[in-house]
Amino acid sequence: MKNEALLMNESKDEEIEYDDELDTRGLFCPEPLFEVRNLSEKLEIGQCFKVIADDPAAEEDLKRWAKRTDTQLVEFRKEGEELTFIFRKNK
Repeated sequence: MKNEALLMNESKDEEIEYDDELDTRGLFCPEPLFEVRNLSEKLEIGQCFKVIADDPAAEEDLKRWAKRTDTQLVEFRKEGEELTFIFRKNK
């Protein structure tokens, strides 16, 4: 069963479906990255997953990880201390 995230962007509201969710709030570098990597390895190509983090280093770490692993960052938002990412596994 897919979950849905209603995320705001500049042009319109957009519903993005995702297959799994990972809450890394309370974890600090490098733990969020390890958790994201472990989850990604379990998913199939094309599946999306949502990550919630509150570690300030997570924004840069996870964006860099996505580029290195050819994982698409579908959506990113920052609300106060909370970071929300939606990724799509490409390979």
